[in-house]
Amino acid sequence: MSKRIFHRLTSSALLITSCLLPSFSYATIVEFQTSQGDFQVNLYDETTPVTVENFLSYTNASNYNNSVIHRSIPGFIVQGGGFEVDTVDNISSLSAVPTQSSIINEPIYSNVRATIAMAKTANNINSATNQWFFNLADNSANLDLQNGGFTVFGEVIGDGMTVIDQIAGLTTCTYSSFSEIPMHEAAEKGCSNLEQPFSDNFVTIYQVVVVDASIDSASSLTPTPTIDTDNDGVANANDAFPTDSTEWLDTDGDGTGNNADTDDDGDGHLDTDDYYPLDASRWEQPSSGSGGSFGFLGLFALALVRLKTILR
Repeated sequence: MSKRIFHRLTSSALLITSCLLPSFSYATIVEFQTSQGDFQVNLYDETTPVTVENFLSYTNASNYNNSVIHRSIPGFIVQGGGFEVDTVDNISSLSAVPTQSSIINEPIYSNVRATIAMAKTANNINSATNQWFFNLADNSANLDLQNGGFTVFGEVIGDGMTVIDQIAGLTTCTYSSFSEIPMHEAAEKGCSNLEQPFSDNFVTIYQVVVVDASIDSASSLTPTPTIDTDNDGVANANDAFPTDSTEWLDTDGDGTGNNADTDDDGDGHLDTDDYYPLDASRWEQPSSGSGGSFGFLGLFALALVRLKTILR
């Protein structure tokens, strides 16, 4: 099938589907108020909506209040969102920020300097919950490709990177299970000489607040698209054939792209005879008494297969 036609059809299908779903408006500019200074981030609310909605749900629930930057790797990333400070009897400790359900990955934009992205569990593409990180450098060659790509959902604006770079410049210490946690006075006193409560030395995020609730505040921004080696419009992280511009899907995992494959779902039935060409669990047309469960998506998939046959 022509890749251009395929993408147009896919886009049309997504547009029709989106019309059936409820619409939301998300605040787009938030301010991080920290012990090292304040900075603002413009969120890509319209292009990474699931991720932005997730981030704002934690923000609106005050889950990031009194949390800390628990990981800092100069020249790479500064990470937070996962742990908060508890101080009892003048003794500080870190406890995990409560998490919600993990969200789907949205690897649209590239992990370049000054962007914020969601952290994930290793080898689990759709595992992001509450933790995020700021890219201190262009990490696209690594983070755009690793683990399905890390979702970039906003960028630091104004002179905000001055604050983040200042955080990245702090000496890191080993504290409890954390081996790369930045501490305020570590450079002068040394990690082993820091006194309790450690809350005075953590890089604390006092709160994250919405400062602009406009849904189009990112319209003037030009984020960098994620890596697409073959320039076929599909990010490498989602492309089964990242160096072949004529293929990107391999539904049955047989090593042959869907454009060249005559049995996309590997169920033993040719696509031309398969009413569910992308579903290996069924292939026959439903009876008239099925109640119309086949629906729009099934008809769309069938139309794609018919068109692919014509274009061969």
